[in-house]
Amino acid sequence: MERLSAQIMVVDDDESICQLLSELMEHEGFTPIMANDGETALELMHTQEPDVILLDLKMPRLDGAEVLNKVKETFADLPVVIITAYGEIQGAVDAIKSGAYDYLTKPFNHEDVIRVVYKALSERSLKRKLKNLTSQFRKNNPLREIMGPSEAVGNIITAVEQVAHTNFTVVIQGETGSGKDVVAQAIHNASNRSNGPFVSLDCGAIPETLLESELFGHEKGAFTGAVNKFQGKFVSANGGTLLLDEIANLPLASQAKLLRAVQEKKVLPVGASKAEPVNVRLLTAANQNLHQLTQDGCFRSDLYFRLKEFTINIPPLRERKDDILYLAKRFLDITCMELEKEIKGFSEQALEMLLSYNWPGNVRELRSTVRRAVLMAEDIVTREDLDIRRRLEPDQNPVAAPPVPKPEPNQSLRAIVQKSTAVVEREVLKRTLETTNGNKAKAARMLQIDYKTMLTKIKKFGI
Repeated sequence: MERLSAQIMVVDDDESICQLLSELMEHEGFTPIMANDGETALELMHTQEPDVILLDLKMPRLDGAEVLNKVKETFADLPVVIITAYGEIQGAVDAIKSGAYDYLTKPFNHEDVIRVVYKALSERSLKRKLKNLTSQFRKNNPLREIMGPSEAVGNIITAVEQVAHTNFTVVIQGETGSGKDVVAQAIHNASNRSNGPFVSLDCGAIPETLLESELFGHEKGAFTGAVNKFQGKFVSANGGTLLLDEIANLPLASQAKLLRAVQEKKVLPVGASKAEPVNVRLLTAANQNLHQLTQDGCFRSDLYFRLKEFTINIPPLRERKDDILYLAKRFLDITCMELEKEIKGFSEQALEMLLSYNWPGNVRELRSTVRRAVLMAEDIVTREDLDIRRRLEPDQNPVAAPPVPKPEPNQSLRAIVQKSTAVVEREVLKRTLETTNGNKAKAARMLQIDYKTMLTKIKKFGI
């Protein structure tokens, strides 16, 4: 362990205290470095490279405050613990403001000394890891800078480099907020089509009745409200790249027309009699396993096999611990610039919380969490600033059994069953809309009902 090989410098003009603390450190398995004055301590700094300094505040000639300032000028991340008499606590508080890690008052408790040293070593180790991870990413690779230094991101970069210069259709799979759109943009930027347009369509955000128009365009007068001719996303992306995001939400009828467009490299606008040729590189993104959806009959297998000429899987953030630290620091720096604040970093407890949290919302959730924390923090981001709340596992039986109405006089069994069914129907609609964050079109497709029926039922149940 790194702690057992750590070097602890003890600086005190009282030789007995210096000896006592050195023996205490040695007993814990550390290597003590003794200095009885500030000048000696500063000289030893450059040859011994201590991991923590225990520094007496009041010393002749060069006192602890001056030594602290000189240490911080050269070794900014080196933890310095101030040792002071009980009546000189204000001086220790001032030292904390100048960058000291913590302070101990004489006469000190041995357990307190050991606790503070271990804590300082642990926090420094985390900060060093964060610094090393930050310096690892290749500055000439935007994807590495955006996503992080982990091996998983390295594998994604390799996959992007392999497929970017081809015309392969690509399926990008990953949880919501994991960075699928970032990977798609990277493929486009590294491709021979980088000078062409990059167009994206969220298939879950468009009502089913308008999806084909959004994809393929429509002629003037093709349907009510079509007052002008409209070119769809395929035509808009001509010569470039089209990303169909959340393609799993595409209705089966639209899937068949998409398959035809991909195979024939032509699109037929709604209301048109002649198809238009298009030259588009197609990328698709999904937060569900498309292969499993084909097994379940929710996605056309012929379209799936046509789209998956190449697949890139993005692991969730909880499986990329190195990226969590790197991205948290990156978001902190960006937000500090935006808010014109100087936040030094994260406390040890905050870093531990970032690493242990499950991040169901992935990078998107991490970014919003850090942004809020920087806004709330005063000097350093603490555990409380992060405001992370553990989420319960999803209920395996989200819809509870409906309450059975008490039979009333002259009420038939059919009427009772209908009343219970309405309770279940309302609850299913409500929970599905919560899952889709209020996206009615997406909820309708999940429940396999048309958009108009969804709107009617929402109005009926007052949701």
